[in-house]
Amino acid sequence: MSLIFYKTMAGILIFITSLVAVIYPIKVRAYPQHHPVLEIGDAFASGIFLGAALFHMLPDAVKGFAHSLGDIHYPIAEFFCAFGFLFLLFLERLTQCMPHFKDAKHMMSYMAVFILIIHSLIEGGVLGLNSTMSTAFVIFVAIIAHKSSESFALVVILNRSQLTLKKIIMIAGLFSVMTPLGILLGTTMTSLLQHKSAQLWTAGFDAFAAGTFLYMSTLHHINHHERMHEAENLREFLFLFLGLTIMGLLAGWV
Repeated sequence: MSLIFYKTMAGILIFITSLVAVIYPIKVRAYPQHHPVLEIGDAFASGIFLGAALFHMLPDAVKGFAHSLGDIHYPIAEFFCAFGFLFLLFLERLTQCMPHFKDAKHMMSYMAVFILIIHSLIEGGVLGLNSTMSTAFVIFVAIIAHKSSESFALVVILNRSQLTLKKIIMIAGLFSVMTPLGILLGTTMTSLLQHKSAQLWTAGFDAFAAGTFLYMSTLHHINHHERMHEAENLREFLFLFLGLTIMGLLAGWV
């Protein structure tokens, strides 16, 4: 199986997963407050994101910068990782300032959508830029594990914003195509750039996306999954740890 064919199939599967996940909340215009199965699944996916960032993407970025730039002493991969973390933190903090403005409810919804869309595009770009099947597979696993709960959460946010059903469907459709679009853009850049330049872009993107993955699996998860019952907190933590452990085991095989 060629790498381009694999990335094409990955993009199609991610797109289908995104669409299937939004059918229920769009159909019933639900306002769910508590979905134990979805929350456990999201905790598991956050563990996968955390493991993908720490065991695969950041180490790959360090190696990529070393091969492209030679023996450098500055932790450039870690710098890009921190920047990616702070970028999503800034966007989320920006949404918390919206209550001071007119139509804040709509603005907060749109900002939350913007965060998810940017993150989705980055995910696809990282997968598209990678030139090895093993790393591409690991990133695909991380994305597909998180995509259904992320898509579901997106429509839940939009349902609460009092937007029309037509606008919600349009935004959900846009969100569904962002990761495949990122894969296409990343693959195109890899083909157009020279080998050394492509390796440098891949390293930078891996490091930046590792920071966004770290944010989504830590602060974002904590802020959006506060629970009244300690037992549920512990159960979610165990599934997060399980996802992290699986990615750690994969690091020794791929």
